[in-house]
Amino acid sequence: MRFIDANVFIYAVLKPKTALPELVLKRKTAAKEIFLRVNGGEQVTTTTVHLSEVANVLEDVAGLDFACDLLSALLSKPSIIVQSVSADNYRESTRLAQKYSISINDALALVVMEQQAIDEIYTFDRQFSQAPVRIVQE
Repeated sequence: MRFIDANVFIYAVLKPKTALPELVLKRKTAAKEIFLRVNGGEQVTTTTVHLSEVANVLEDVAGLDFACDLLSALLSKPSIIVQSVSADNYRESTRLAQKYSISINDALALVVMEQQAIDEIYTFDRQFSQAPVRIVQE
């Protein structure tokens, strides 16, 4: 099983309004492929916090109805396991954020990954290269 970061969902579902740079197009293509595998039953895990990040971006860019529809669909997929987080998880994430010079929510992913014995993450976030995980972008 792999952890799936918020940016994978965002790259997969947002439709561009203008021409995109080649790097962004590659990420969108890879994210869509990952999303198709998850839709097909590949098990992944994420957290309520990471889904909240997705919701915030989608509300701003695509509107409340789209955000609600997508989050409802994600939450109903048996292949997506959503982990709740605690204050203790956040306490640990602040320590890891400083240790690896990454954002607190990225560090939170590391905390959950360690708890679930997951060592691979679907993400397009380069910050994870400082952490002891294998980044998967295919």
